[in-house]
Amino acid sequence: MKDDIDNTNDIDNNSGLAAEPWRIREDTLESSRAFLHETLFTLGNGWIGMRGTPDEGTVGGAGDTLEGTYLNGFHDTEAIRYPENAYGLARINEFMLNVPNAKRIAAVIDGERFALDACNVLAWERTLDFRTGLLERTVEWETASGKRVRIASRRLVSLGRKHVAAIEYAVTPLNFSGAVRIVADIDADVTNLQAGDDPRVGSALTGASLIETQRKVGSEPGAHDVLLLQRTRHSGFTLATATDAVPSSAARVEQVGLGHAFDADVAQGATFTVHKYVAYASSRDMAADAVGPHARAELAQARAAGFDALAREQAGYLARFWEDADVAIAGDDALQQGVHFNQFHLLQSVGRDGKTNIAAKGVTGEGYEGHYFWDTEIYVFPFFLYSRPEIARALLQYRYNGLPKARERARQMAHAKGALYPWRTIAGEECSAYFPAGTAQYHINADVAYSIRLYLLATGDFDFMAEQGAEIVLETARIWTGIGSYDRAHRFCINAVTGPDEYTAIVNNNYYTNAMARMHMTFAADVAERLRAERPADYARVAHAIGLEDAEIQAWRAASAAMRLPYDDALGIHEQDDSFLSKKPWDFANTPKENYPLLLHYHPLVIYRHQVCKQADVVLALLLLSNQFSLDDKRRDFDFYEGVTTHDSSLSSCIFSIVASEIGYRDKAYGYFMETARLDLDNTHANTQYGVHTAAMAGTWLGVAYGFAGMRLDDAGLRFAPTLPDRWTGYRFKAQVRGALLEVAVDGTGTDYRLLRGASLTFAHAGTTIALDAQRAHIRMENPQ
Repeated sequence: MKDDIDNTNDIDNNSGLAAEPWRIREDTLESSRAFLHETLFTLGNGWIGMRGTPDEGTVGGAGDTLEGTYLNGFHDTEAIRYPENAYGLARINEFMLNVPNAKRIAAVIDGERFALDACNVLAWERTLDFRTGLLERTVEWETASGKRVRIASRRLVSLGRKHVAAIEYAVTPLNFSGAVRIVADIDADVTNLQAGDDPRVGSALTGASLIETQRKVGSEPGAHDVLLLQRTRHSGFTLATATDAVPSSAARVEQVGLGHAFDADVAQGATFTVHKYVAYASSRDMAADAVGPHARAELAQARAAGFDALAREQAGYLARFWEDADVAIAGDDALQQGVHFNQFHLLQSVGRDGKTNIAAKGVTGEGYEGHYFWDTEIYVFPFFLYSRPEIARALLQYRYNGLPKARERARQMAHAKGALYPWRTIAGEECSAYFPAGTAQYHINADVAYSIRLYLLATGDFDFMAEQGAEIVLETARIWTGIGSYDRAHRFCINAVTGPDEYTAIVNNNYYTNAMARMHMTFAADVAERLRAERPADYARVAHAIGLEDAEIQAWRAASAAMRLPYDDALGIHEQDDSFLSKKPWDFANTPKENYPLLLHYHPLVIYRHQVCKQADVVLALLLLSNQFSLDDKRRDFDFYEGVTTHDSSLSSCIFSIVASEIGYRDKAYGYFMETARLDLDNTHANTQYGVHTAAMAGTWLGVAYGFAGMRLDDAGLRFAPTLPDRWTGYRFKAQVRGALLEVAVDGTGTDYRLLRGASLTFAHAGTTIALDAQRAHIRMENPQ
């Protein structure tokens, strides 16, 4: 089941990093935090992810560190083995691979190689700057013979060049003149983290997944390039790992394994530098025989540009990103750092090519095996929709490209028509071996449709609907009339499903699922009718391709109108499912603190028999379908479900924060928000060493925009109802809607709205309609009480 990984390494729940708004920085080397900091200092570009291990290699004992480099979507497969089999169970697991470590580079003085776990370190500083995208480190080292050396390195993973990373490694003798050696090579002896009894930590592999097929060191005499070709054992992909190293001055060169050693005589106080360029390419993006040449071409272009030019490109890319995406909070540097850290890692982790998505751990670690979940559509998608809508579109294109596999899964699940998206996947296969909390989560179809609907409202991009979106929405809507049925009271019921709350599995009429299915079918009917009216040729093409008939559209309308939505009159709340209130309440008072998360300490059936929630379920529906509930409904539902929710999932607190803010529970809203904002920096779930929590990171943005600013976008339009947390003096964020860029700045006396880009934008502030354009691009409003 998807949940938070138990901490087995007793890592301190504090990062030990200074609270600086635009960077993370460590000024001491602490081996006890090395595993955690490898995650926090990860660099990525949506495809490549390089954990923040030292240039020279990992530090710490076995199990306390992970030398990881990942390529989003690049994976191998293994058969899932069941002691007891059943028809339709997931058959193939897909898992992201730890690929060769091409960033390795180290200094050698008098035959002594610098390695953090074996050397005398006199001084240390490492920073990751969110505006430059550079990981910079300075270390002073004293050799066994008393020679002192300063090593300064800069590392980047290019945000503008998908296949490229680069390292600058500079060695300065401080109290001597003499020989300095820098060794730059590839470490191909890498493996995935073994999950053992806990598959959420890593992979349960039966052997090496990458098989070497070719290596070439030096393409011609005097060249310092390396090319390593490998293939995956089962998935059939080819991988090229290529490097090139350039010394700053004349040096003696020696081939060393998969790399080169550069020797130079360096005067005291002078600096000897090697620039190392790295390129990865795989056959997921191109023909297998093109992988090697492509990696070499990317490498040649990076080397020709030089490290400084690559660094300028990186800073320019991030300047443009922050111009549109920055969330500024006044009065709390630690919180501001958390917000920027989360936004930066989301940008680093998200796929933007239509072939990849964003994994639960991004490209920072192997937790959940690099799988994608519905977290993308409900948590991460809005952040990119309002800051980088082209990335949001690419995430939807990923779902379009996954339709063939979703159709296959639907047939396996006895649906004659339609498409059923998997709960966890990389390339489209359902990879969850635990179907009660996996396949049973049919709501994923509606979550994808919800994101498409939100995209259309925010962008007006009906071309996407005609080209790809309509087919997704229509094919996935078919599943509801396939799984649902009418009861004797002629209510449309959806039985034997699991909602977002994985502590309540295989139930009838899960409220969230039914409410989202109603939205989905209504939207599908609307899309079909609009497409037929406005783009008849496109409608004819789509309808012919999927065999859509008018009777299906009418069936969606009928099922939506008759949808069963459980409600308890006595309590005045929306019941999570037909049986939830009949279950025995969980005995929270006598549950030891160390028994959370519950799923690690109790058999699933024990949990399923009780009235207890792992995460927001009905409360999530209150947010996503906000205009369908009164404030009184929301308060009663919130009060009840808060009392039975453990928040064992990192997905939960941000949703409770947003709804608490809307219903006027200011202190609770802030408390839940703070549980999300620095979740990874402070390692509050004690598992960030295995990778960041991308959904919770996006939940921070949601907490500011949807929560404190009260932002909503639906058929009624865009609206805000801003509030200011008592601990803040102000906050500011931006949102792109219909080609316009709007800045929202809230302080203690009111809210400023500024139209920064675009011809015009109309929205509501606490019920008052506002229109901004070139003549009136700014307005100040009083905050609602």
